[in-house]
Amino acid sequence: MPDWLAQLLPIVLLLTAVAVVLSRLPKVDVGHSEAFKRRRFLNWFPLGLTYAFLYMGRYNLSANAKALDAAALLSKHDYGTIDGWSAAIYGLGFLVTGPLTDTLGGRKTILIAAGGSAIANFAMGIVLQMAMAGQLTQEQLTGYFTVLACFNMFCQSFGAVSIVKVNASWFHLKERGTLGGVFGILISLGLYFAYDWTRYFGKELGLPWAFFIPTLMLVTFFVLSLLLIRDTPAQAGLQDFDAGDASSGLSADVKLTDVLKRMLSQKVIWIIVAIEFCSGFLRNGVMKWYLNFAGDTGQGKDFLATNWGVVLCVAGILGGVFAGTISDRIFDSRRGPVSAVLYGGMTVGTILAFFLLETPLVGWAMVLMSLCVIGVHGMLSGTASADFGGKKGAGIATGVIDGFVYLGTALQGFIFGHVLPKGDLAKDAANWKVWPLAMLPAAIVGLVLATLVWNAKPKSNAAAH
Repeated sequence: MPDWLAQLLPIVLLLTAVAVVLSRLPKVDVGHSEAFKRRRFLNWFPLGLTYAFLYMGRYNLSANAKALDAAALLSKHDYGTIDGWSAAIYGLGFLVTGPLTDTLGGRKTILIAAGGSAIANFAMGIVLQMAMAGQLTQEQLTGYFTVLACFNMFCQSFGAVSIVKVNASWFHLKERGTLGGVFGILISLGLYFAYDWTRYFGKELGLPWAFFIPTLMLVTFFVLSLLLIRDTPAQAGLQDFDAGDASSGLSADVKLTDVLKRMLSQKVIWIIVAIEFCSGFLRNGVMKWYLNFAGDTGQGKDFLATNWGVVLCVAGILGGVFAGTISDRIFDSRRGPVSAVLYGGMTVGTILAFFLLETPLVGWAMVLMSLCVIGVHGMLSGTASADFGGKKGAGIATGVIDGFVYLGTALQGFIFGHVLPKGDLAKDAANWKVWPLAMLPAAIVGLVLATLVWNAKPKSNAAAH
């Protein structure tokens, strides 16, 4: 394949996926005016892109972990430790970020997320420059990166709750599945930015620029979010409406503690939490370690490894839109059946990965798993959390659910950082069998749990008022 075509093909694939998906999205009409839709677009589009660049500033470390290892700056063990602790901070951060988002509103907290992550990424770039200049030892760099990554992930933990909190007031329950699909496109772009853009800039300009470029983008979208995003239609000069979710029928002055008690008393919330713990383990077990596997086993220059960001992006787009569309159009806005279908795909993908581990086809099994797990994550963290938390409890619901995603991520970081092969052993793909084997139980448990919420839908309070 000519060099220019190899560079162009990933972009063509991405644009084709976006165009096809957008052209086939179903229309859900709940009576909004054209003026409302235009102003809503100016709200969710910059919000979505801000979150995409938060992803860029979150996954840039894992995208460049192999390069940092090759430069003798961070080992696999060091990276696993940093990833584990920072993911745990993200997961536990919901104890603060969820209630704060419901109190302050999503606009303020998305600004905290973007501003804080920009500061953290800039500092990581500076620290990395010092280490490359010989001013820091590997042990010192690991320590600084652990602290900064934890700070970054705490700030990042405001991101998902902010998005769900804002959109819960702007989108009716019946629109949210399709919204999840569209939002999946924007969020998946963040994976593309992280895994392809930051690797490119890190290679061409130097590794610190893998952190400086996300800093610049986050500062830009901090300003745009400040200017354009509003928490509710009323704050944008429009009329608020009943979204038909779990907050429907609640009085305007209801206490947040009452909403919290009502939401956390629902069995379905805790089942979703357990499913998403499995999702965090699987999603990051694939996304964060495939490049290490490919680099160590000699597949680092293959199409998938070279274009891992755009492949993840396309997989995320297709998975998110597939999940959202069938949820709203086939399963009557139920999220459980979609999650069960996709977890079935993850289970199959994990088994295939085990048997294909010593062939180049293992990468495509990982792509299948990514498509499925990103679809589930969008359905549950991004959509079901708003459904069952409602407008008033969306921040807490998303915080609890997304928090457990990252506790699952923390677990995989500690496990894989310690058990995956190192040195010459890592060059033989047969020594990586522990990788898919460790993911299989999580896939099976997630599948079983998803069947338990097959018929779950939020109950409105309107009948009681």
